[in-house]
Amino acid sequence: MDPEVWRWVWLGAAAVFIVGEISMAGTFFLLPFSLGAAVAAVFAFSGAGTATGWIVFVVVSLAASFAVRPIVRRLDATGDPISVGAERLIGQTGVVVTELSAGADRMGTVRLGREKWHAEATDGGGLAAGTEIEVVEIRGTRAIVRPVAAD
Repeated sequence: MDPEVWRWVWLGAAAVFIVGEISMAGTFFLLPFSLGAAVAAVFAFSGAGTATGWIVFVVVSLAASFAVRPIVRRLDATGDPISVGAERLIGQTGVVVTELSAGADRMGTVRLGREKWHAEATDGGGLAAGTEIEVVEIRGTRAIVRPVAAD
């Protein structure tokens, strides 16, 4: 293949690897390959040959893989990655702001961190304002909560 073509091959590979890394956020698997391809593209644009490009790609990818390992280990040691969306609220505790009443009109408001959510009790009963609660489920735009047992 013509060295001119390899410039664009390396640049395209770097783009594909970085897009793949973004779509698989948190894995850091494709990041080293995107760095290797980007550096190989720089070498190719500076006039280096095809063999040099491959050597640079392999060496930089390996070095980046070893450099990223401590970060991956540290992130894995913290347990589950941070949840996104409303599911992150499950298991959080909060407080009832507006009474959750029993019956058909049983939705009230709870404060979870800095957010206020419409909520209802798991048993369909009422909860007074000021009651400490825990989120057990999210259904659409409302939190299903239960009172936290006093120890």
